[in-house]
Amino acid sequence: MKIFLISPVRNAESETQKRIAGYVASLEAAGHQVHWPIRDTKQDDPTGGYEICRANFTGILEADEVHIWYDETSNGSKFDMGGVFMLIAMLDWKKKVVIVNDGEIVDNTTKSFYKVFKHLVEKTK
Repeated sequence: MKIFLISPVRNAESETQKRIAGYVASLEAAGHQVHWPIRDTKQDDPTGGYEICRANFTGILEADEVHIWYDETSNGSKFDMGGVFMLIAMLDWKKKVVIVNDGEIVDNTTKSFYKVFKHLVEKTK
């Protein structure tokens, strides 16, 4: 199975990256193909991010599932999540969404991207 992992890249803490790397390794050990942007998307982009966005959305479109390591502070993740929202909520895309670190998220807000994606997870079960 092809999995695209939305996760923080810029300014991500090293401990978080180690945990994400462990998650990716466990998926790959189970035989899945994982596109992990920090590793699999060329981050040196002379276009200022355009090619990064294109590469990530190509990976999202090609994936069987989209997994999200949710990080409220990651702008790149929010951009990718917005694309996934459009595909699922507006264009009725039929692919499973998983929030990898769901049990760790504390969200006491009335509205949030986390709540939006909790809804999408339920929609794609």
